[in-house]
Amino acid sequence: MKKWILGSVLTWMFLPHLRGDNLVEDVDVQAGCSTASNDLVYIIDGSSSVGTPDFDLAKRWLVNITRGFDVSSRHTQVGVVQYSDTPRLEIPLGKHLSSQELVSAINTIGYLGGNTQTGRAIKFATQHVFPSSNRTQPARNRIAVVLTDGRSQDDVVDAAVEAKAQNIILFAVGVGNEITNSELVSMANNPPSTYVLYAEDYSSIANIRDAMEQKLCEESVCPMQIPGTANVKGFELLSRMQIDMKAKKVQGSLMSETSYLLSPRLDLTDSTRAIFPEGLPPSYVFVATLRLKSPTNHLKLDLIRVLSQDGLKQFAVTLNGLDKSVIFTSTTTSVNKKEQCVIFNDRGIKRLFDSEWHQLKLLVKPRRIICYLDDMQIEEQLLEPVFPIYIKGKIQVAKKVKMEATVPIEIQKLRLYCDPEQSEKETACEIYSVVSVMIL
Repeated sequence: MKKWILGSVLTWMFLPHLRGDNLVEDVDVQAGCSTASNDLVYIIDGSSSVGTPDFDLAKRWLVNITRGFDVSSRHTQVGVVQYSDTPRLEIPLGKHLSSQELVSAINTIGYLGGNTQTGRAIKFATQHVFPSSNRTQPARNRIAVVLTDGRSQDDVVDAAVEAKAQNIILFAVGVGNEITNSELVSMANNPPSTYVLYAEDYSSIANIRDAMEQKLCEESVCPMQIPGTANVKGFELLSRMQIDMKAKKVQGSLMSETSYLLSPRLDLTDSTRAIFPEGLPPSYVFVATLRLKSPTNHLKLDLIRVLSQDGLKQFAVTLNGLDKSVIFTSTTTSVNKKEQCVIFNDRGIKRLFDSEWHQLKLLVKPRRIICYLDDMQIEEQLLEPVFPIYIKGKIQVAKKVKMEATVPIEIQKLRLYCDPEQSEKETACEIYSVVSVMIL
């Protein structure tokens, strides 16, 4: 009897995977904009030039943007500062730990009126609001959004410099025609194209809601810049998946380009958490420059796939050489984990399988997706809303569908840009047919 008890105790001690205290670690977890760890402070203009009706519109804008985040002690905590002559703390950072509570608190904020001391408000947020965070673990991102409709009556440069020195990311949102562009630029982080936004007036501020949500999300889940670009955020998958280290270098689409030949013996698999640690933004651009030679161009392969622990395709780009189509797969519900597949089979996409070099580009937005080949739009289709991905699974490149075998393809570029506007800048200039047309 004693031996049996001793054996049971030893089993409990040395086989932790049998114990309930490790069950939480085995559960797959979601990551994305909504689950990001942010300290987010809104600094809103309450000066006399705004007026009560427009101030109410500004509050509604804040509410709509904040709905995209999971407001909780673990994820996003929100504070609000209203300013005129002096800043007033309307909502302490982290006071409300549910979206419903936060929305109610924002709606009850009263309008101040007075002068425009923007610099003083930024300094107040830096010195008093952000340090008040009582998280057990520091937030991954400290973000301030300054909303103003006019020129500040004090210096904003020193206040902004101090905030940035404290690793606070500053967005500047200007409303109306009384704002000064140079002042907004001096307040915000670089580049201005990312961190400065404009609205014609408060009645049209809803028009920049999606842009603001996307930029806040990019800041939350896309901290990395693609090497060799000018502050372009995203994921350089050739290097992150170590394709440039593991695969054989060969001649690319042009004499000046290098590509990589994937052999069947090469296993390009990594953990999702290592590649997309904070998940994916709601909008992004996926780009691949590749060549499918015979017999590969007659196979069905996943160019890239992100799988959950239970094998669900959460994000995948599948090249179907059998019927010459491209399939985009994503997850549509967080509970039931349903896959949705969008098939691009327009005749224009069939050139992808002609054994020549091509650039495939997918512009993914919350409710639609556009497919391009060699910078020409092929097809646009609707999407259901996509949910945050689970990150305890794996990511793989160039695998046969439903198999672990690597498909031998030549690949020159494999990127995911977080900014959807990057689609217009990615012009397939490495494809000879595109270059020759540009020269002519």
